[in-house]
Amino acid sequence: MSVQNFSIKKIVSKKRNIWTLVAATLILSAAQPTANGLDFPTTTRLNLPQNSQASLTVSKDAQLNRGVFTPASEMAHVAFLARQVELARKPAGAKYVTRTIMETDYSWGADQYGCLNRLWTKESHWNYKAHNYRSGAHGIPQALPASKMEVVGSDWRTNPVTQIRWGLRYIDIRYETPCKAWAKFKRSKYY
Repeated sequence: MSVQNFSIKKIVSKKRNIWTLVAATLILSAAQPTANGLDFPTTTRLNLPQNSQASLTVSKDAQLNRGVFTPASEMAHVAFLARQVELARKPAGAKYVTRTIMETDYSWGADQYGCLNRLWTKESHWNYKAHNYRSGAHGIPQALPASKMEVVGSDWRTNPVTQIRWGLRYIDIRYETPCKAWAKFKRSKYY
């Protein structure tokens, strides 16, 4: 390999690393302030590393001089979580996120998803803002009292993924499967 090709590849690699960091920063700055329970600072100071092996330093609170070292993979994970939240704000996205969580965290298949889909369609039509003013039930799973969802995240009022995670956890603990929860709902109009 010639010296010129090597230096061109090195420059391209550095530019790619910088643009990756810039893109991740833009994603983080555009994220909901409480996306999946993470509080993002309103201002962030970024110290870009001098070489590609070093990690990115994000100073969250300049007065306390506390720095958070965030590798690019962790930033990608945060961006993924923020994308999940934005996706779940619409019913179709909430269904997609739920199927993904069901498969990875609970090993529940399509049959269990079918029961859950019927259950949560009856309860909230997959609307994370759904609120029953008579009973106080709230969110996609219609938690009652709604504050129970705090065990999963304090952002349960605005974060559909927190609501989904709580709802799946509740079904797992109380009924073992969504189909058993659906059977209970059909008998008594609540679960």
